Amino acid sequence: MALQAGIVGLPNVGKSTLFNAVSNSAKAQASNYRFCTIDPNVGLVDVPDHRLAKLAELVQPNRVVPTQIEIVDIAGLVRGASKGEGLGNKFLGNIREVDAIIHVIRCFEDENILRDEGAINPVSDKEIIDTELQLKDLESVEKKIQRTEKLAKTDPKMKAELEVLLRCKAHLEQGRNIRELVIGKEEMPAIADLFLLTIKPVLYVANVDEPSMHTGNKYSEALKEAVKGENAEVIVMNNSIEAQISEMEAEEDKQLFMEEYGMKEPALDRLIRSAYKLLKLYTYFTAGVQEVRAWTIHEGWKAPQAASVIHTDFEKGFIKAEVIGYDDYVQYGSEAACREAGKLRIEGKEYIVKDGDVMHFRFNV
Repeated sequence: MALQAGIVGLPNVGKSTLFNAVSNSAKAQASNYRFCTIDPNVGLVDVPDHRLAKLAELVQPNRVVPTQIEIVDIAGLVRGASKGEGLGNKFLGNIREVDAIIHVIRCFEDENILRDEGAINPVSDKEIIDTELQLKDLESVEKKIQRTEKLAKTDPKMKAELEVLLRCKAHLEQGRNIRELVIGKEEMPAIADLFLLTIKPVLYVANVDEPSMHTGNKYSEALKEAVKGENAEVIVMNNSIEAQISEMEAEEDKQLFMEEYGMKEPALDRLIRSAYKLLKLYTYFTAGVQEVRAWTIHEGWKAPQAASVIHTDFEKGFIKAEVIGYDDYVQYGSEAACREAGKLRIEGKEYIVKDGDVMHFRFNV
């Protein structure tokens, strides 16, 4: 399940530095000039999960396999990107391909780092990105309106689609993102083929200086105030410090470094977990002597769908699922003990998998 979160922002806000910190399979070039990132870098990122470590501690398997998401480092956007400025069309095309957006915003002063937009202003920086995405979406919506208007005169279905498109157009013209517009599930097909940029969920990263990494500063507070109506999370972190932590191989060195900075865990762990949640993903586990493993599914998936991420044959030949709740597994300490205590349940095809379920599938091909 290659779900992607794309890192976006203006040039020189710390996107590639953040990518270097989060990615454990690729390293992006981080340099102080515009369009340092041209082709998007893609890295697989392990999702930190204390539950996986606890299950491994109980089972003592031969190997432990975390679940992952893909993080994409996309070229910096500039004002006018929707009209092709800078790497505009390429940038916007790359955003269109990701499932969620991690929007990095500079919230620190440093005269040695280039900045095209004048004085530090995170709210203005956010609005530049928003405006370019909104303009591109408006262009897409208006083109479909032109195609739909004639058909809507004789086709009730097309008339309903046109009404949705016109609502989207009015919303975008007000300088607002489509994710803030209430669109019913039955109305979504009207815009599904447009792959709108502003409908994607967003997580904001306030990249602050070292003194502000725990408390934030006036810039990060201004950003929080600006996005509070979006129901979006803002994570305050120092991207440079996080990159240094990620480069350390020895866990002991990481702990000593974090202690020096008064950190309980890397802010990256919070970021990755938040990105995972933003994508509306759940994790279930399989636990055996050979392997304890975390598997990614969408919220609301039923047992056969969940089984398919292991192998498509599991879904085709699904018979039943043996399920133990994570808390029960930890309380009783093993599958056998859970079975004895009556905490192992047999679930059928209609069972909706819960986040943290420990599962074993029975199937027949």
